[in-house]
Amino acid sequence: MGNNRQINRIDMVECMLCHDAQCSQKCDKFNLSSVLQSIWLDNINGARLAIKDEQNPCSSCKDKPCIRACPKHLNIANIIEKLFSHKVDFALKDDDDERLKSNICGIEIENPFLLSSSVVGSSYDMCSRAFDAGWAGVCYKTICDFPIKETSPRFAAISDSMNTIYGFKNIEQLSDHSLSENLETFKKLKRNYPHKFLMVSIMGRHEDEWIKLAKLCEDSGADALELNFSCPNMVEKKTGSEMGIDKSLIEKYTAVVKNSVKIPVLSKLTPNITNISEIALAAIKAGADGISAINTIKSLMNVSNENIRLSVGGYSGKAVKPIALRQISEISRLEEFKNKHISGMGGVETWKDSLDFLLLGAKSIQVTTAVMQYGYKIIDDLKMGLKIYLSKNDTNIDKICSLALNRLKENDALPRDIIIYPKFDRKSCMGCLRCYVSCRDGGHQAISYDEDRKPILDAKKCVGCHLCVYVCPTLSISSSNVEVKKK
Repeated sequence: MGNNRQINRIDMVECMLCHDAQCSQKCDKFNLSSVLQSIWLDNINGARLAIKDEQNPCSSCKDKPCIRACPKHLNIANIIEKLFSHKVDFALKDDDDERLKSNICGIEIENPFLLSSSVVGSSYDMCSRAFDAGWAGVCYKTICDFPIKETSPRFAAISDSMNTIYGFKNIEQLSDHSLSENLETFKKLKRNYPHKFLMVSIMGRHEDEWIKLAKLCEDSGADALELNFSCPNMVEKKTGSEMGIDKSLIEKYTAVVKNSVKIPVLSKLTPNITNISEIALAAIKAGADGISAINTIKSLMNVSNENIRLSVGGYSGKAVKPIALRQISEISRLEEFKNKHISGMGGVETWKDSLDFLLLGAKSIQVTTAVMQYGYKIIDDLKMGLKIYLSKNDTNIDKICSLALNRLKENDALPRDIIIYPKFDRKSCMGCLRCYVSCRDGGHQAISYDEDRKPILDAKKCVGCHLCVYVCPTLSISSSNVEVKKK
């Protein structure tokens, strides 16, 4: 907030998060690239704890070789100096890793983070590197018993002003490895990583295929199965999300698989439907041990680019997270899900994103798009950020699961007789007057300004909508959090 606001990725907007970063190679005081990644991924406490010195070590570094080594000559010393203004008033204990433990249908996992069924978990090499990095498990990319042919290119993205992907489209289908190759991969993974969780995503076209795949995966060491009723990109008709909007097919094939194996079975649901609860209930009625949600959302982008073949594909990334949270909350509130597992996904990039899913009832978190951007190493900040939160609040995954549901209100239950006014930090305000323009043209004309270009709030006109809070580029406006009765 204001001049004292917490450091965040805005402060390092030009950092490219380089692999084997040259700046880090020049720093012998701490792991600089790891600290910069932690700041970028909103793990500020973790970034500060990673530098064990009580005083800023950069202040005694006269030559600043990190800046010279940076391809953009980013003033890294200033970033670290600002990080040191963030005070850490707690210490992690040796047993705090225990707080991260969760379980999937009774099977313990070391932390709640899994690679989701996608290209990021589609070979032995990839899964092994992810396991070595610290991921608790993987939902292996969907296998099938029919040929898969992919197109090129098959990815597209929408980026913000920092050239950071916030919306990602793919037209990827299923695993293009042979069934026998994948089964050998499962055996090798369980042989070499017996304590990691291996869930395998499968897709069939009829009963025999579903049963065959399920039994083969179980025999090859899979700890659980995820039934892909949700891929929006299938060329093969009546598969994926086409199947996933039909309750009768969900029931039929969930029951078929559940009756053919002893390991847990989760049904993966499509968000491309009016009421996801109906589909979730169909899966549970058929015996599913839980659900995974959400898969990608049907989308279209880059229409104006004449060099790109237009096609509908699955939308993911941070932009879909609010939709995923809404659908997870609808499922969690169902009485039938009291003792069922929810594996949540959709826009998870930081530990705070994962916390939102946990608070709404998920017990495991699946990630793809963020891994595609930053690599498996983001697991360090996912775990550390969440562990710090759990430690500071003296809690664990089990205790926080579903905690936010009691705060979730329908719109007709929200208070209509109060106003919560914004508050302004005039010291940090730089006089851009974005708040004035937005309130004038998109609000209630409650903001004017003085000769110093500082905002003035007219409480008689303000309705407490908080538009000004979210348009301020310097974070100089915040909520007062004080409820005032309307006159």
